[in-house]
Amino acid sequence: MSLLSVENLTVALPPGADRPNAVEGISLSVDAGEILCIVGESGSGKSITANAVMGLLPKGLPITGGQLVFEGRDLRQTSPEAMRQLRGQRLAMIFQEPMTALNPLMRVGDQIAEAMQVHGAGANARKRVQELLAAVNLPDPAAIARSHPFRLSGGQRQRVMIAMALALEPALLIADEPTTALDVTTQMQILRLIREIQSRRGTGVLFITHDFGVVAEIADRVAVMQHGRIVEQGRAEEVLNRPQHPYTKALIAAVPHGASTQTAPAASTAEPVLRLSGVKKTYRRGGWFGGGVVIPAVQSADFTLVKGETLGLVGESGSGKSTLARCIVNLVHPESGEIRFHGTDLRPLSRSARKPFRQRVQMIFQDPYASLNPRRMVGEAIAEGPITHGTPRTEALERARELLALVQLDPGAMTRYPHEFSGGQRQRIGIARALAMRPELLIADEPVSALDVSVQAQVLALLADLRLRFGLTMLFITHDLRVAARICDRVAVMQRGAIVELGPTARVFGAPEHPYTRELLESIPGRAWTPP
Repeated sequence: MSLLSVENLTVALPPGADRPNAVEGISLSVDAGEILCIVGESGSGKSITANAVMGLLPKGLPITGGQLVFEGRDLRQTSPEAMRQLRGQRLAMIFQEPMTALNPLMRVGDQIAEAMQVHGAGANARKRVQELLAAVNLPDPAAIARSHPFRLSGGQRQRVMIAMALALEPALLIADEPTTALDVTTQMQILRLIREIQSRRGTGVLFITHDFGVVAEIADRVAVMQHGRIVEQGRAEEVLNRPQHPYTKALIAAVPHGASTQTAPAASTAEPVLRLSGVKKTYRRGGWFGGGVVIPAVQSADFTLVKGETLGLVGESGSGKSTLARCIVNLVHPESGEIRFHGTDLRPLSRSARKPFRQRVQMIFQDPYASLNPRRMVGEAIAEGPITHGTPRTEALERARELLALVQLDPGAMTRYPHEFSGGQRQRIGIARALAMRPELLIADEPVSALDVSVQAQVLALLADLRLRFGLTMLFITHDLRVAARICDRVAVMQRGAIVELGPTARVFGAPEHPYTRELLESIPGRAWTPP
């Protein structure tokens, strides 16, 4: 008998939705000691399936058919009180975003201990908490236990969530996109940890992801979902290398692989568009009256960008990539160094003297939703920059309409609000807003990190097309080395605030010289798998 058996599960959507059911007639199973990966695009029903198993569906999404059988028990016939007992003890879930699942006001050790006490396992809780934190390879478990969530990195918070999920040694672990937006080394550490736990404890794992590299690294079997249905299911090796369904083939074809097909700009003796020399930025943690710890976010960064070139900036979270980008656009003020745009050092310029350059240097943020005013219609948001810099309102709105068409969005988007769009659509809006200023230099900070592979491929193709059409120069920040290999002419590798390697993409990724670059390349999930 399977540990978990889902038979013909159907979950209805509210009236007026784009389809009748979020999940329709799906069947799957997970055995003890097995990892089943569910893959598919956003909206395919992956997380709805996981929440149905956990009994966490909102009232507006009722189960209208099918069975959920766990360890021989029909979960649909299980009382709410019995489900609360099952959750944590026998069923546990790792959520995609730990900051929304962890209490920001409680120390993480107290949160793990609370989970054990609720289920009557509070004896020696403090000791058990530190054992769990050590088991998920967190340094200094005692210090981590005393920390609040905001003090930890994304990878550390994800490990805390895993420790909490494992506190009562559940039989089934459900992991909902646990490595999305994490850098490759942290991704690999968490995948190895889950595989180790599954192997050592015989835990069944239902792993939800849109990353086929992760699937290649960790899955025993794969189920592919589209529009609420499972369209293909089988052994991981079969599905990845010999996909049968057209949708599976399309998803795998969208996975970035191989070298960039862009033609790198010819070497020029002209003044570069952007030149950084000795840029340094430090932060101080603690010490209200002096002292404290000095953290070097960026250490003496040097590079140049010529017209029409795309330079990739890669490295782990906390390596200084985004801080360096924010130094260039004056969102962060470096202590020293030069940031020359067409020969003019931007660093010492006053706010008013910088105004002409703000039109020519634009940034695409990692999460466009956080940078868009939720109360402002999209057309107004795109037109805001040009209007601020003197473009007549009518002309600016017409340009916004043209840009929405350019990024393949319907003109009706002009009068809609950011929350009405998917993540991929919002990213396109962020690109349109940046292009509204007609920049020469575009800084893209993780623009595709949390997108489905098909949407990711569309955004990358759009950026490549815009680069050729407008002669854009681009600084492309990413932790996804497959994406960097696909779109960048040259790559700069950052570690602990310093650029440790810089060169043509093919050389850096093909014959890396620095040990850290080799470590990054070896940490790519599923690196031995090449899409067919």
